[in-house]
Amino acid sequence: MIVNIMLIDDNKINLFVTQKIIENSGIAANIKSFDSAIVALDFLKNIEETNTFQTKFIPDIILLDINMPEMNGTQFLSAFNKVKSIQNSQTCIYIVSSSIDPEDIKSVTKEVNCKGYIEKPITSEKFNKILVNYRPYLGTYDYQEVDINLDVMRKTS
Repeated sequence: MIVNIMLIDDNKINLFVTQKIIENSGIAANIKSFDSAIVALDFLKNIEETNTFQTKFIPDIILLDINMPEMNGTQFLSAFNKVKSIQNSQTCIYIVSSSIDPEDIKSVTKEVNCKGYIEKPITSEKFNKILVNYRPYLGTYDYQEVDINLDVMRKTS
């Protein structure tokens, strides 16, 4: 299974680090990174207008920074809900922010497609929790807190 993941953050270092964490997670993922919420939204709207390779990239998971210039995460969420080509999708959006203000958290997590709030920085553990929430069976088969193979090898040695 290939997971389509969209990263939206105005900080290019955060985008780079998050992309590397996803690549090192061991899942098959198509990753699209955007340093502007407006450009990401235009990309999604373009799916409606064309029948190109982009139609194969409807995001399964979006990691969205909340504090960005031009269009912030809250504005993106409102606009996202109006894009026809993805209205029936099962896209899970996670807000990623360094803010721990309860009002920020409450305002965005009430959105329909928003599945949670993650404090920066994204780590392997935080990303694995997102995957398990997206596909619960991944918690059983793909990601394990303890490596079963190592335990078996220790017992047989």
